[in-house]
Amino acid sequence: MEILIIICVLVFIAMLSGIRVVNQYQRGVVLTLGRFSGVREPGLRIVLPVIQTMTLVDIRSTPIDVPKQEVITRDNVTVGVDAVVYFRVVNAPKAVLETTNYIYATSQFAQAALRDVTGNVDMDDLLAKREEISQQIKEIVDAETDKWGIDVENVKIQNIELPGDMKRAMAKQAEAERERRSNIINADGEKQAAKTLAEAAEILATTPGAINLRTLNTLERISTEPSQKTMMLFPVELIDALRGGKK
Repeated sequence: MEILIIICVLVFIAMLSGIRVVNQYQRGVVLTLGRFSGVREPGLRIVLPVIQTMTLVDIRSTPIDVPKQEVITRDNVTVGVDAVVYFRVVNAPKAVLETTNYIYATSQFAQAALRDVTGNVDMDDLLAKREEISQQIKEIVDAETDKWGIDVENVKIQNIELPGDMKRAMAKQAEAERERRSNIINADGEKQAAKTLAEAAEILATTPGAINLRTLNTLERISTEPSQKTMMLFPVELIDALRGGKK
């Protein structure tokens, strides 16, 4: 009787040890005597102790950082580039059976793809076409990790670290470009001002008495400042008339 009780207790403990809970965001890959025997969906699941083992696989979108890589671009500039990869497990059995660690494998291949792609472009293209280069890396990594049951959703290049001398050269170039644009704007402003002054001078020259009125207006404006010296300006017509009267 005691032996039967002991056996029942052992069976009960064994059953308890075989109870597994698979969360909604997981899938359970079951091996029976070392061979793949199925996938367990979310919920309370039972595996046979000793005979079966179950590996839980997270099927949520997972981001992994790609560490900074020292890359020599096509125009021989050394830059540091890092990125982030977003992937999702779409085939849990492949993720377990085809690689020992699918997260590490995806990260390593993403590093290699990052170095290969960025090393085949010029520095200017690397800075200006970041999205296009990220898409190329995504396609390469996605094609390779498909055999591991991994779907690469996105790849984003995060930081591009330039050498110090290159930063200084780019800063000088940007400053020169801003100065050039400022000179162009100033020249355009002077051109517009000169054109307006020319039009105003033409109107004053062709309108009788316009210069006299302009002179009086100027005298009235400067007369309000007692500390200022006043210079009297007389129209040429008035001077000519006075000269004519003397004759």
